[in-house]
Amino acid sequence: KLSLVARGVRKVKSKLAGGIELFSVSQITYIPPRAGSGLGTLVSARLITHYGKIVQQIDRTMQGYDLIKQLDKVTEDSPEPEYFELLEHTFVALNDFTVSQALIGVWYRAQLLTQAGHTPNLDTDDTGNPLQADQRYEFRDDEACFVLRENGMYGAAEIKFLRLLFSGAIPQALARVQGGTDLANKLQPILRTLCQYHLTATASL
Repeated sequence: KLSLVARGVRKVKSKLAGGIELFSVSQITYIPPRAGSGLGTLVSARLITHYGKIVQQIDRTMQGYDLIKQLDKVTEDSPEPEYFELLEHTFVALNDFTVSQALIGVWYRAQLLTQAGHTPNLDTDDTGNPLQADQRYEFRDDEACFVLRENGMYGAAEIKFLRLLFSGAIPQALARVQGGTDLANKLQPILRTLCQYHLTATASL
């Protein structure tokens, strides 16, 4: 994460403007900040990949903005490379209109939780018994596990999809799951609450 000044970037003939588009991956050269100053200086920028379809839909553009801000909140000044890869995968997914925004949102939260070491228990219930395909469950937020309930909201389909979310599968693969968008919408409350519990800076996720 860098804070840089891009001098003259608003000029029509600026050589920097094309290399610092939002929702892009670029190769940059910069001068580090002086002691006591928080801003460095951008010297050059070469665009590598631009995910331009994102800005064709206002909802995807706003989601992209939000996800960038959320990642900024939960990472330190020198984040691990995995966070860069997460954001790049997110741009790829947002740029693909066959992948629903609901699915991207729950996948993104699952990856943030995984990076922070807060993967929920998706193997056993609160008593330690293996989760059964023919049973129904509720999710206990404080313990991040399922509780057996006769008329519970969640069954085999939801649990299997959660496992896929936390397995590292990319959004495009999840989009091929039958009913994936509906499952993503149903599981949003679980992912939101887990983020509120474990990622305090992302209470609005």
